[in-house]
Formats: sequence, structure tokens, C-alpha cells
Amino acid sequence: MAVDIAGRLMRETRIGGFLLALLLSASPAASAEKPKLYTNESYVEDVNNRASLPIGDAKAMFAWVLGELPDRVKVYPTENYYYFYFYHQGSRYAGNIRLDAATRDEGKVNFAYYVDMNEWHLKEDNRQYVVLGKDDGVAVEKVAPLLYRVSYGDKHVLFELNDLSGVKPPAGVLGADEKFLGPIMDESGVRFFLVFNEKLKIFHYILDETVPLADELFPTKKTPRILIGRRTGFAFYQDQRLPRKIMIAAFEANVHVNNYFDGPFDQLPDNFIVGDELRNAILAESPELKDEGMDRFGHTPDGSIRYLIGPYIFYRKEEDLYQFDACATSKKVPHDEYYRCFVADPEEENGPRIPLPFLKDKGRR
Repeated sequence: MAVDIAGRLMRETRIGGFLLALLLSASPAASAEKPKLYTNESYVEDVNNRASLPIGDAKAMFAWVLGELPDRVKVYPTENYYYFYFYHQGSRYAGNIRLDAATRDEGKVNFAYYVDMNEWHLKEDNRQYVVLGKDDGVAVEKVAPLLYRVSYGDKHVLFELNDLSGVKPPAGVLGADEKFLGPIMDESGVRFFLVFNEKLKIFHYILDETVPLADELFPTKKTPRILIGRRTGFAFYQDQRLPRKIMIAAFEANVHVNNYFDGPFDQLPDNFIVGDELRNAILAESPELKDEGMDRFGHTPDGSIRYLIGPYIFYRKEEDLYQFDACATSKKVPHDEYYRCFVADPEEENGPRIPLPFLKDKGRR
């Protein structure tokens, strides 16, 4: 695909901007709260603030970020990233604190930040990434399932991870050949079901419509079967066989700058994966990886690489999406190959029908 793949992979340090509080207001638990007002006044004051931070010292920045947090926070994304942003010397920085499912019980926490990107400057300036633990004076304590206390010095913060353990697809949403791998809460505030078709060996992100959608969908001009999110830019196809919407595309500009709207490939259901189900699905899709020692989360043995589940394309205009409907309605497509129409093809630029076996670099997410 002729896209900036490096831009897509930056997730361990990627944090994007876009209102963090939007995640809070989009959640069912926060739905009774009044909407918050954001003003240009506060923005102008932030970008003109000349106070200095120890931007080159990751440990000192961790102490500052942790110190700015309340005593308890909610981590909505299901790969357990707590995203933040701030302004420093006129530049916007993005960052995250991550309680990785594979290492948090070992007392480790991931911390990253960098100058936020935009389409006219696709570069990670001042990138800082560290893994902190006991040797650094940082304590990570499991208080309860999906509740962790992170401490540094006199500051203690409880991180409540998003408990979606009871979330399942409704009856009739999955096909006979499909396996549900787990629920996803994307950093955009949108929920998905991660599904694997065991016969065709392809993945889908199915929109979770058991909760109110934190977006407004509108139909494309050519067909009402393709719907686009007004806020997120996510594109979905209204399945003709089952009552569900399959994600088919993310807006390309969002992918390039790694903001909250590049799609759910980086928010897998880590806390809810059963045994080796995810690993087995990945190896079924890409059997050439069987000898690489992949763990159950899809990581290589050294933890630096994680398999990327990215069946959707990147689009710029509505016309880029019509090929999905053309495929789905074509009489030339065999009946049992129908669901390949909603998976991107690496041989055809942003085209449907074949899976996309990209790898995503864990250290640059």
C-alpha cells in the first residue's frame, strides 16, 4: 500500500492530541455528566506559557506527569494506554503511560512522549521512551483485577483498567465460521468486537452496537451501505448477511499523524484474550510466522515486535470506499468468499479481498 507505514506503526510513543476528556464523556459511566466547554482562551494561554519542563529527562517528566494526575484515573483503551498531551514552549507534546498486560505484573510501566506530529511535519521530535520499575524507584502494585497502583516518590495513582470482561457480541452477529477473540475500546471512544473467520483466515473489527455510538454515522453519496463517522472518519460497511457493521477504512491523514482516529489495530483486547486464541488466529492467517516464537499476545520473543492486525484500508475520499460495495455486490465473487471483500489487499493499493499481514513495531506505537 502506498502509505506512510512508519506513521501507522508509531504507537508506544504515539498519543495524539484531540480532547482526552472526550473519552470520558463518551463512556456510558460518564453519560450523565454535563458536556464540558473548551475555549480558545485556555488554548492560547497554554501555547504562550513560557514555563520550562525537563523535557530531555524522561524520568523527571514521568514524575511531573504522574504528579499532575488525580489519585485515581480510568484507562479506557484496551491495550492499556493512558494517553495525555501538554504544551511546552509553543509545541504540543503527546504521550502515554502504559500498563502492558505482558509486563505490569512484573512491576513495570511504560512511559513515552514526543512532539506531536502533523501532516506537514511527520517526524517524532524529542522522542522519549522508557520502561520504569523497581530499580528506578517506581512501584507498580496490583491492587485488584484490572486495578493497579503506580507510585513514584510521594505520589500514588490508581489506574483502573477498562473492565469489558462481560462484553460479548449479541446473538446473530457472528457467522458460523467466526470466532470472537475479545472486546475492544479504541482510544477514539468507539467499541469493537475483534473477530476471526477460521474458514477464510481473516480478521474483522465489528462495531459494537450494544452501547451508544460515540460518533454520528452518515451514508456515502453512492450507497447507504457504506457509512462514515463524522467525528472519527471511520468507515463501515453494513453487512448484507448479518446485522452488523464491519470497519473497512480509516482516514489516511489520521493514520499519518498517529492520532486517536487511525483505527483499532493498536487497541487489541489484551486483558480478555483467552489462552493462545489470538496467537493461533495470527498463525492461521500468517503460518510463515510459526517458527518465530510468538507469544500469546502476538509479540516476538524479545517483545520488540507485535503482529499488526490491520484489515482496513486508508482512504482520502468517499470514492476510495466504493470498491468494497462493488466487491460485496458482484456476482463474480463466490458466495463463500464474500467476507474477503472487507479485508485489505496488499497487492492492490487500498483494495479489498486479501488480508494485510503487516507487522507493527511495539516500540514506536
